[in-house]
Amino acid sequence: MSKEIPLEVDPKIQESLSRLRRLVELSVTLNSTLNVKDLLSLIIRTAAEILDCEAASLLLYDKKKDALFFAASTGEDANKLEKIPVPLKDSLAGTIFMTNEPLVINQLKDEPRHNKKISASVGFKPRTLLGVPLQIQERTIGVLEALNKKGEGFSESDIITLSVIASHAAVAINNAQLVQALEKAYDDVKKADELKSTFLSLASHELRTPLGIIIGYATFLGEEEDSETSAHAEHVLTAALKMRTLLEDMNNLTMLESETSSFSRQKTVIQDVLQKSASEIEELARVKEQKIIFDFPEKAIEIKLDAKKFSAAIANILHNAVRFSPEKTKIVLGVAEKNEALLCSVKDEGIGISKKELEKIFDKFYQVENHNVRHYGGMGIGLTIAEGLIEAQGGRIWAESEGVGKGATFKILLPL
Repeated sequence: MSKEIPLEVDPKIQESLSRLRRLVELSVTLNSTLNVKDLLSLIIRTAAEILDCEAASLLLYDKKKDALFFAASTGEDANKLEKIPVPLKDSLAGTIFMTNEPLVINQLKDEPRHNKKISASVGFKPRTLLGVPLQIQERTIGVLEALNKKGEGFSESDIITLSVIASHAAVAINNAQLVQALEKAYDDVKKADELKSTFLSLASHELRTPLGIIIGYATFLGEEEDSETSAHAEHVLTAALKMRTLLEDMNNLTMLESETSSFSRQKTVIQDVLQKSASEIEELARVKEQKIIFDFPEKAIEIKLDAKKFSAAIANILHNAVRFSPEKTKIVLGVAEKNEALLCSVKDEGIGISKKELEKIFDKFYQVENHNVRHYGGMGIGLTIAEGLIEAQGGRIWAESEGVGKGATFKILLPL
């Protein structure tokens, strides 16, 4: 019976296999880590372990200061090192960075480029050093160093191993920095967007009161017998109404951005909600001597919805009706129950809508008017807001018109 003779594996081969296994593990981990701090810590820790060294450090290049800085290092004094710049000239790390070549020094005692002050400040005495450049797409971004090899000095195998680690590390660091920059850019955009929304909301709110006073006085002066005063008042009133339209659009922009916010649905009487909507545009209608007529049933109709947001939707539709209707016309605001649903309608005697535009009018920033000839103004988002707020509550909205010059009716269907 033959005996199995165990194979003796050369220790150097075993060490190479072990290093390859660790390098593969490192590569997998690096590709799944996007936090820069964790990434740097993993790189130097793994480098020190694989090369059997007392310490390791990673320096990154700061273009603004034209110097290298310790981004990560082993030991308890890593925070002290982060604040110390390493010049590119007359330093070991700077030499590696500028030459893009590995550097091995197995006797640092008499090396003039070795900065003894840095070592003294953290209480670490380096004896040997191996450093390799960190490169990404032919661009050097830093230096990876291994210090104080245990046993013999650094070998050719160590240079190859640390170079492989540096190659993986450079790609991982670059990817993590890109993600970090993208997240920061996203946060900056988000903050700017929030600031813009806050400004729009505050501006539209604060300007309403003084503008209301201007409209009131302009209307009063327009009734004066003095034809010159009346003419001037008419110009002021026209300008004020355009400003009011702009304020409504500013408010709509804020609502458009918060359209997907949560809804607070409560049981409410729909007639009360519609009357509140009408009160929002009552002043504008009065200036144009328009009448808002309520076509309501005597019985109070209760429905569960977000009254504030639904009222805002109706106000936008009414504002649209006032804007596109001539003076001394009427706008009918109606509501009725229909097949276990609620049907609201806003009917005007305005400019009407052509058949080809009936579907487009709810598109964001869509204008019925030609862009070169603007009589009515506005940004074209009021109906978009209304549609979003209505559909979010399970309803639907559509427009009907017999054609240009024949008025329009907006209908809203809500489930009871």
